[in-house]
Amino acid sequence: MLPSQRGTPPRPLDRLNRATEQAARTELLRCCGSRRWASRLAAHRPYPDTQSLLAAADEASYDLSAEDIGEALAGEAANGGPEHLLAPTDRPGVLAAHTALRAALAKYESEFGHAFVICLDELPPAERLDGMLAALGRRLYATQDEERAATADELRRLARGRLLRLVVRDVTVGSPSVPD
Repeated sequence: MLPSQRGTPPRPLDRLNRATEQAARTELLRCCGSRRWASRLAAHRPYPDTQSLLAAADEASYDLSAEDIGEALAGEAANGGPEHLLAPTDRPGVLAAHTALRAALAKYESEFGHAFVICLDELPPAERLDGMLAALGRRLYATQDEERAATADELRRLARGRLLRLVVRDVTVGSPSVPD
């Protein structure tokens, strides 16, 4: 440790890098419910920076098998599904929209056999209900293969956002090198 670093609290990425293998896997499983994904990221530590962690997460996400995706989807369903992402609002028509959302989610699950997943990080809370309804409307008409690919991509985006929140203090504000 450099003398100038003494007394400096560890950054969140440092804590992840220094954690035991099991502790790191446990933390990473909160980002993506695939044990293979979490184990792979934990095994490749230490990460020099957030961008390296995100690149490794993307690579691990692209390598998920159908079984890994099923495991991650089960974790998402256990967390309350996508409805927990929506902020309560008193906008007119919100009750009807939530009713439509529940019906569309049930239809989706019946059609595809798993919970609907979506990353809404880029939308302000007031726009998330509309964004989710629009995405559901599009994805309900996808083929099984198209939806499998969309689901895998949404799981990747969810994991990426959760990792960023996990190590948020390591991301330089306004840094163009951190992808959305």
